[in-house]
Amino acid sequence: GILNVNILTESAPFSIFQKYGFQSGRTVNKFENEVINTTSNGLAYLANNVNAVLSLKVKEIYDTESHGVFICELTDALKLNDDETMTYSYYQKNVKPKPQKKKVAGYSCKICGYFYQGDPLPEDFIYPWCKHPASDFEKVEE
Repeated sequence: GILNVNILTESAPFSIFQKYGFQSGRTVNKFENEVINTTSNGLAYLANNVNAVLSLKVKEIYDTESHGVFICELTDALKLNDDETMTYSYYQKNVKPKPQKKKVAGYSCKICGYFYQGDPLPEDFIYPWCKHPASDFEKVEE
């Protein structure tokens, strides 16, 4: 019936999200080997990369099938520093890893742009739609 919300700063690395956001406290002790600070409600909060902590008491919970919506009462708040708060936009642009493009070996037609995935391109290859031969293709890695 109680919880703490840690307000992350722009200095928070992706590992914070991995450790505290991508796994459940029901199966993992997230604070193992950590310096533990607690608020007046006795719950832990992060020691680093946080500029404020909100202590809350749960008043109602709504099940929306994919998520739970918690309606809470603020019971305490701590301001830890004046560092910039991380916004969702900042996280998306600067913290969340970008998908790595998979390099695919193949050949691209210099005329129509068709991409043949595979290596090698058969010497007798002819693209069936535009009828371009293998000589019109160049090796690329996308």
